[in-house]
Amino acid sequence: MSDNNLNKDEARKRIEKLSEEINEHNHRYYIDAQPVISDYEFDKLLEELTALEQQFPELKQADSPTQRVGGDITKEFAQVEHKYPMLSLSNTYSPEELKDFDTRVRKGIGDDFEYVCELKYDGVSISINYVDGLLQTAVTRGNGYQGDDVTTNIKTIRSVPLRLKGDFPADFVIRGEIFMPVEKFEALNKQRIEEGETPFANPRNFTAGTIKMQDSAIVAQRPLDCYLYFLLGENLPHENHYDNMLHAKKWGLNVPPYIAKCKTLEEVYAFINDWEKERKQLPFEIDGVVIKVNDYSQQEELGYTAKSPRWAIAYKYKAEQAVTRLKSIEYQVGRTGAITPVANLEPVFLAGTTVKRASLHNADIIKTLDVRVGDMVKVEKGGEIIPKIVGVDLTRRPEGTEPHSYITQCPECGTPLERKEGEALHYCPNEESCPPQIKGRILHFISRNAMDIDTLGEGRIEMMIDKGLVHNFADLYDLQYDDLLGLERVITDPESGKEKKLSFQEKTVNNILEGIGASLDTPFEKVLFALGIRYVGQTVAKKLAASFRSIDNLMQASYDDLVAVDEIGERIAESVVNYFESYKHQKLISRLKEKGVKFESETSGPASDKLKGLTIVASGKLEKYSREEIKAEIERHGGKAASSVSGKTDYLLAGENIGQNKLSKAKELGVPVISEEDFIKMIG
Repeated sequence: MSDNNLNKDEARKRIEKLSEEINEHNHRYYIDAQPVISDYEFDKLLEELTALEQQFPELKQADSPTQRVGGDITKEFAQVEHKYPMLSLSNTYSPEELKDFDTRVRKGIGDDFEYVCELKYDGVSISINYVDGLLQTAVTRGNGYQGDDVTTNIKTIRSVPLRLKGDFPADFVIRGEIFMPVEKFEALNKQRIEEGETPFANPRNFTAGTIKMQDSAIVAQRPLDCYLYFLLGENLPHENHYDNMLHAKKWGLNVPPYIAKCKTLEEVYAFINDWEKERKQLPFEIDGVVIKVNDYSQQEELGYTAKSPRWAIAYKYKAEQAVTRLKSIEYQVGRTGAITPVANLEPVFLAGTTVKRASLHNADIIKTLDVRVGDMVKVEKGGEIIPKIVGVDLTRRPEGTEPHSYITQCPECGTPLERKEGEALHYCPNEESCPPQIKGRILHFISRNAMDIDTLGEGRIEMMIDKGLVHNFADLYDLQYDDLLGLERVITDPESGKEKKLSFQEKTVNNILEGIGASLDTPFEKVLFALGIRYVGQTVAKKLAASFRSIDNLMQASYDDLVAVDEIGERIAESVVNYFESYKHQKLISRLKEKGVKFESETSGPASDKLKGLTIVASGKLEKYSREEIKAEIERHGGKAASSVSGKTDYLLAGENIGQNKLSKAKELGVPVISEEDFIKMIG
């Protein structure tokens, strides 16, 4: 325990020494799995440090090991924008599709490359930012562009270092997976059963719930672990993924050992097959293998789709299956009018949860499988998440069953369904009056990635629709205080089964109206996404907003104008033209304009085309530009800003403290190196 007679300087030195010792023992225990002192001795060191920090609170460091015990309460998790978008990986369960991926890679960069294979950990993704060696923030995936700040909770996980050691970059991001070891999860559930409590469903759900708990002291008591597997940032030690991950181990980061370089697809298959046999022996759950192109410049060459990198893919192991009876088929209507058939099943336990419903996708799937009500069907979780029917046990088919007849009319409004040539889904064309479409479009309009009206939600929108206050999203801007005050709705509590009354009180009404008013500041690209034009997702909306600058220009754009925009294909162009040709859509936009919704880009257009056709990599510290500013400036003058030096790079813009790897790569490829002053002269 601490000596109460220590003066401040002596206490500072003792705190520093204790912190260093405890961090070292943490690393030995949780990462190296080679402890050198007993738990009792470790606890005594921690107790002494805690006592000293209580006696001298001004000496407590931001990365003190005492943070591991938690104690802070987080009432609301702040939204944080990712420095680098957390895109999802494309998935496959098929060796043939993996071969197709390999063919596309070789077509893009030739045969001189290597893959890195890693296990696909079945946990919760996390992105951690270290600045000057200290853990700065830890953010969940969220929507890929922003997530929840769960830093306080992540600091309680012993395998996540609070302070790094060695030659780490000044500012970088490392991604990984938070998970619960299977043995500890089973022990926890055994204890809960003995105490008469309901066991947790599976380690992943338990982990996700724990990370979002408000009390970090409870998080600290739960034995979560973390593997870190992907490094991002400027001035990384190497120009490839594999060497960087090995190097990151030296900084104290818990990099998993389950990683291998593969030169051929046969070696990739071998890695996949070996771990499919061995995965049951692992102390944690995995659901597949991730395959990445190793070299960063080759990754840059291959690029990205709207949702995923073209240089990586996840090979998923076949999901667990169960057999149960199909009781009935019902149909759901989406916001675009798309019809989705859903199977109602006799409850069956599958991959940690009880499944009662499963997707049947479309009419073709039903016909191909010949699914009939009363059949014993094979159910699995696609990607271990969404249950789906994958087959029928024909040996157990009841006598007298008839092939299923797909509906011809909308189940909600009775309108005859349509199916366009070449499309798998049927659609209800009644946009104006079909209730699920009305609700779906409004919910899309108010969603976080669109207008972000977080004071509204599904329940409140339903109340407004039921009372006839809103028929489309433009109606939201006509709502008045008196329209909403006292608005009531009776709902049934799903747990108790009892009815209860919901009503809008003064505070609720004011919050709703303030949220709607604040949405008028939403930038044009998000407004465009909010309109819900078929096939216009976030990425496409950004491209269209950047290219046409205003809704008026976009409405006047022809099919040819649209397909001339990078990555805007025929299907998207046709959909956009059809949307704006509709009088009701023109009227809707006119109403939104009158209310002050932004339909023009605020950022200035291209400053010049002086960098047109040039790809520039900017690295190191610049005097006049931040990292975001230099990227924007390159693009404003018609150039493309890239992050890695490759054969397609035209210039390397070198600032202070630029990494030697980038300079060496530029020299090797004959890429001219320019200064910030040179760049300014180029753009005039």
